[in-house]
Amino acid sequence: MKFQAIFNDRGVNLLEKRFLPALEKVGKTCHLYLDRKHVIFLHNVLHGDGVQAITQFGKDTIFAEYRISSQNAGRIAFTIDLGLFLRALRSSVSMDGDVCQVKLVKKRARSSGVTEKALPFLTFESKGHKSAVVQDVPISQPLTRGAVQELQDVLESGQGLPQTLVLLPALGQLQGHVDQLKNVGDVLDLAVTKCGDFYLRVNTPFVSIGTEYRGLKVLGDKVTPQSSVNEPVNPSGRLREAINRGEAHSVKVAVKHFAKSLQCHLTKPDHSFIGVSPNESCVLLMFQYFHSGSWEVDENLHMHYRIPVLDSG
Repeated sequence: MKFQAIFNDRGVNLLEKRFLPALEKVGKTCHLYLDRKHVIFLHNVLHGDGVQAITQFGKDTIFAEYRISSQNAGRIAFTIDLGLFLRALRSSVSMDGDVCQVKLVKKRARSSGVTEKALPFLTFESKGHKSAVVQDVPISQPLTRGAVQELQDVLESGQGLPQTLVLLPALGQLQGHVDQLKNVGDVLDLAVTKCGDFYLRVNTPFVSIGTEYRGLKVLGDKVTPQSSVNEPVNPSGRLREAINRGEAHSVKVAVKHFAKSLQCHLTKPDHSFIGVSPNESCVLLMFQYFHSGSWEVDENLHMHYRIPVLDSG
C-alpha cells in the first residue's frame, strides 16, 4: 500500500483557503478516500449522524504528481483529523519550499503511551534548496476492503437525487436569515417548490418567523408559476396550495444542521442548489464551481451536503 504526491499551487489554495476550513465546520474528523483518479473527503457516511458531506477532487486538481498503489484496486481510505491536516499543510507552505509533498508512511511510535508499534502517518515534506521540513500527521489504520467498498457504494448510489433543485440566493444573505431563526427555535420547516419558491420557517408556541424566496432558477422537474390574480396573498397559503397540487416538498430539519451546512460559503461556490430527496429522508445541498473566468462547470470538483430530515411524528 503506497501513496505519494506533490501538491500543485491550485490544490494548496483550494484546500488551505477554502475547502478544509469549510469541512472542519462539519466535523473535526472525516474519511479521506484515495483512488487512481480522485481525492475524496467524506463526513458521516458510514453509520454517522448529522450532516453528511462529500467533496471530490480530480487528482490533477490538487496534485502535480500522484502515485498510488494497493491490493484493493489502487484504493486507500483512512480517517484523518482535518485540523492537523490543515495545520501541516499551512506550515509546509509557509516554509516557501520548491516542492510540497505528502506521502503515506508507517513509523514506530508509542501507542497509548505504553507499547511501541508501527503506526500510519501522512507525512508532509516541504523541500527547498538548503532545507526541508517534515511533519507527521497521525491517521487511523487504513480501512478494510469491506469498509472501502462501503464508501464506494455511497459514492455510486446517489441516495435518491431530488427531482427538483432550486438555485439558492446568495449564501451570505441566507446565512443572515438562518442566524436570526437560530435564536427562535431548534426545528426548521423547509420547503422547495417546482416553480422555484423556497421557504424557511421556525414555529414555536409563542412566535412564528420565516422567509420566502420566489422565482428562483429550477433544475429538473418544474412548473409554470400560478397567475398572481388567483394565488393566495401570504406565503403560508401559497405553500399550502403548492403542496396540495403536488408541486412542493416540505420537511423539518434541525436548525443547527442547516446553519452548519451554510458554512459551505467558505468554499466560494458559483452556484448552490437545494432539493428534497424523493422519499423525503434528507435535504440535498449541491454546489457548482466554474472554471476561472468562464461559466463552464468544473467537472473535477464536486461537493454536496445531505441534511437528515427529522421525524415528523
